[in-house]
Amino acid sequence: MKISVNDPCSCHSGKKYKKCCQAYHKGANPSNALFLMRSRYSAYALRLSKYIIDTTHPNNPDFTNDIKQWEEGILGFCDNTNFEGLKILEFVDGENEAYVKFDALLSGSHFIEKSRFLKTGGRWLYESAAFEQLS
Repeated sequence: MKISVNDPCSCHSGKKYKKCCQAYHKGANPSNALFLMRSRYSAYALRLSKYIIDTTHPNNPDFTNDIKQWEEGILGFCDNTNFEGLKILEFVDGENEAYVKFDALLSGSHFIEKSRFLKTGGRWLYESAAFEQLS
């Protein structure tokens, strides 16, 4: 998916891409886990696999040193998924550990995830997730 800098950001913040996730995708360090989480959602929608890889903590179950295979998996997911909505339900900020709970709408299906982020070397990284069943 291509996006203009003046288009709405894919993270569904209501801001233009240039005022939201673009800076992170170009290398700026998100100041908190919420900004990282939003920018990762947007990166999936925009097929920015390198950003996903670069912002994943080594403890994450998806982490692998086989970057080519990992990137292919990410792009396959991106190509087969419509990123239709994101609603932040809770943000628990911390100095070195933070949590973001969100409701995502992907290809017509909702899921709720509580993501754990760890600050490593001054950078927030996505470490793990717990999923909730929707009733």
